[in-house]
Amino acid sequence: MLQLAFDIGGTFTDIVLLDTETGALDVWKVPTTPDAPDRAVARALAERIGEGAFAPADVSAAIHATTVATNAILERKGSRTALITTKGFRDVLLIGRQKRYDTYTLHIVKPEPLVQRADIFEVDERMAFDGSVVSPLDEADLHETIAAVRGGGYESVAVALLHAYANPDHEQRVGALLAEALPGTAISLSSVISPKYREYERTSTTVANAYVKPLVHRYLGALDGALRDLGIGSGSGGGLSIMQSNGGLVSPDLAREYAVRIVESGPAAGVLMCAEVGRDEGFADVLTFDMGGTTAKLGAIDAGQAAITPTFEVDTVNYTRGSGLPLNITAIELLEIGAGGGSLARADNGLIAIGPQSAGAVPGPACYGRGGTQPTITDANLVLGYLDPDYFNGGAMRLDVAAAEKAVAEAIGAPLGLSTDEAAWGIHSVANANMERAMRIVSLERGRDPRKYALVAFGGAGPLHACRLARALHIPRVIVPRAAGVGSALGLLVADHKIDAAVTRIMPLDPAAAPAAAAIFADLEGRAIGQAGSLRGAGRPALSRSAWMRHVGQGYEIRVDLPMGPVDAAYVGAMQEAFLAAYQREYGYTDRDAAIEVTDWYVVATVAGSRRSLRPAMETAGAAAAGTADAAVRERAAWFPELGGKVSCRVVDRYAMRPGIAVSGPALIEEREATTVVLPGDVATVGDAGHLVIEIRRPQ
Repeated sequence: MLQLAFDIGGTFTDIVLLDTETGALDVWKVPTTPDAPDRAVARALAERIGEGAFAPADVSAAIHATTVATNAILERKGSRTALITTKGFRDVLLIGRQKRYDTYTLHIVKPEPLVQRADIFEVDERMAFDGSVVSPLDEADLHETIAAVRGGGYESVAVALLHAYANPDHEQRVGALLAEALPGTAISLSSVISPKYREYERTSTTVANAYVKPLVHRYLGALDGALRDLGIGSGSGGGLSIMQSNGGLVSPDLAREYAVRIVESGPAAGVLMCAEVGRDEGFADVLTFDMGGTTAKLGAIDAGQAAITPTFEVDTVNYTRGSGLPLNITAIELLEIGAGGGSLARADNGLIAIGPQSAGAVPGPACYGRGGTQPTITDANLVLGYLDPDYFNGGAMRLDVAAAEKAVAEAIGAPLGLSTDEAAWGIHSVANANMERAMRIVSLERGRDPRKYALVAFGGAGPLHACRLARALHIPRVIVPRAAGVGSALGLLVADHKIDAAVTRIMPLDPAAAPAAAAIFADLEGRAIGQAGSLRGAGRPALSRSAWMRHVGQGYEIRVDLPMGPVDAAYVGAMQEAFLAAYQREYGYTDRDAAIEVTDWYVVATVAGSRRSLRPAMETAGAAAAGTADAAVRERAAWFPELGGKVSCRVVDRYAMRPGIAVSGPALIEEREATTVVLPGDVATVGDAGHLVIEIRRPQ
């Protein structure tokens, strides 16, 4: 049987087809169709089916990662959305947090809300923090509010009432009346989407879900229809699964309802692939670097596990925490910047500036020959000799060197008085500096010593820049996986089907809390198991528990993994010990006399048997080309400033390399979907699992 995985990015759509019986792997990239992202997938699959490459009926699973929700938020192109909130709290979303993300900037730019004040409506009701009713829901007032919403022609409605996480009764009543009065309108309740405390974050998350929900619903409907038209998913197998930001897969129905959970789904899949690659090569601590056509994404694997965060932000300013739109959803920790291969370069006040604007798939970089005239990072890399114009994307596209040189010379070289090669190197260097800054945030600023990590580089442009990034941060080695150019699509194949359920219940952690804790976990486990019933896979899901805990009086919590088992007084004691151990790891000391409290409770349900190993497939990728003693196929002039500029260097066939072959830089290692630049002094070999492992020379 076959498993199909595809990741639709801003510039390219990556597709992977895995034969689960033989381990054979077929990978390819096609340009994304921004106006209808599903069209590129359907067209590419139809071509392969027409060529007899595979039979649709043989596809047992189709797995998808998408940026449709992320892009809608970033570009403010979501649905017309209304917000209903408690009377007196209309401006919570507009005020946000008082804390400034940049203390010394006088004219600070706050994130633009997804709804305007005119789209926010109030209803007379109030709950207390403990769930008790302060003011009953005024249904006459509610009907007037619903009439106003109906008159506004909204496609989606978010409901976020004060302290609804503690008692959802009022929200549920509002939701029921909205559904009755506005059939066909998408409705998102905060007590369902984000039942957690902190009003601003909960409201922001609920509004974001409402904002993208109709868009995601239409998109997944069109995609599922396109696959079924091809015969994929029309039988008993081949059902579509969607990647979430937490690294788990869900059914399309759950993705439609909890649309905000698929924000950053593509980058999350890439991090899972990096964890697998790290295990293959014996590295438990890994920094991840995914550079595609539109953005670069950076993350971390600690002790073999992807770093997880309970909240994250979209559309941040200069990668600064607190500057973006907060989303209260569990997510793999990532930092995304506008530095992809298609990011536009410009001269700005005598300096080179890059992004966040991108040439995208249309028109694309100047070298694509599709009407683009502004230089991009891809154009610069082509001018520098790093890319083969006749072998880009395995020869599926031919790049126009003259167009790239013209764009770089006119936009950068002429204004700054640089030669074309110098201007191209300037673009490449500035892109590296931007990514280095972001990687320092992911590593050093978050307590990770990059000297103790390996860097896994993937994406179409990642291996081009990885060695310089590693050298700047003193990372000792770089790992470039097989089929690195489609790394996020590969990551989909190792993802579990997963549901998480969470709720805020603030309570002291002492033996008397056992009955309440047992009730909370029972409710969360019931919710998770219920939703997991719609996931692909057999058998009862495996459950895991965790909680966010702190000492009483503290303002910040830490995540604590908890055991399964009956929740009684002994279990509460185990929770206390688990917190103290986690606190010791985080801060270096413990205070056993200080009282402990729990704020947020989590349960994750994972469908057993849904996970697939990538190693056999990775070992077969490109196996048609046998390894030889000398994998070099030719030479090409490429820019290495350490050697004085453009010099002739070896071009190595990635598929001809085998364990035992060492390639010393300067060298270019080419495969169909990516090219790896090996710097002078660095040495590349093939690891036992078939991945490229590059030892980085320490800076002198």
